[in-house]
Amino acid sequence: KMSKSKGNIIFSLTGSIACYKVCNVISKLVQNGYEVKAVCTKSATEFIGLTTLETLTGKSVYVDMWERKTALDHIELNKWADLTIVAPATANIMNKFSAGFADECVSTLFLSHDRKKPFLIAPAMNTNMWDHPATQKSVEVLKGWGVKILDTEKGHLACGDEGYGRLLNPDKIYDIIIENLKK
Repeated sequence: KMSKSKGNIIFSLTGSIACYKVCNVISKLVQNGYEVKAVCTKSATEFIGLTTLETLTGKSVYVDMWERKTALDHIELNKWADLTIVAPATANIMNKFSAGFADECVSTLFLSHDRKKPFLIAPAMNTNMWDHPATQKSVEVLKGWGVKILDTEKGHLACGDEGYGRLLNPDKIYDIIIENLKK
C-alpha cells in the first residue's frame, strides 16, 4: 500500500567516522513515514557501505553525479526535497559550501538548493578543525545565508582528543529535522 510521505528529506553524508551514528536517524525517519534519499561524498563511502543506506532508505544512494547519465538529478532532487541535512558534515564540505564550490553531489546539491527550504548542517570533526578560522568563517558565512548549523557536542573524539566537534546526539538531530519540517 502506498501511503503519503510526511516529508521528503535529502540526507547527505560526508567523510567522517560519525557516519555510523546517523544511520539511526535515517532509520527512525523512514519508520515514522518520511521519505529519505541518501547522498554521499566519495569519502563518506570509506566509512559506511552504500548497501546499509540503500537498505535503510529503500532507495539508491547518490554518490557520483555522472554514473547514471542523470546529470540533472541535483535539480530534480532539490525540487523533490522538503528539507536537506548534511550529517555528519566535515570541515571540508562546510568550507567548500561557503566558497561556492560544486565539484561532487553534496556540494552541487548545496549550490542548487532552493533557499526557501530548510538546509541543516550537523558538523563532526576534530576540535582543531572545528576551531580553525577557515571553518569558523564558513560557519558565519553559511548562517548568514540562512543555513541552520547544529551545535557540536563536547566530548571524546575518535582521534582520542577531548573537545568540541563531536556530532550532536542523533536523537537531537532527529528532533531538529522534524521541528524544521513543520515550519
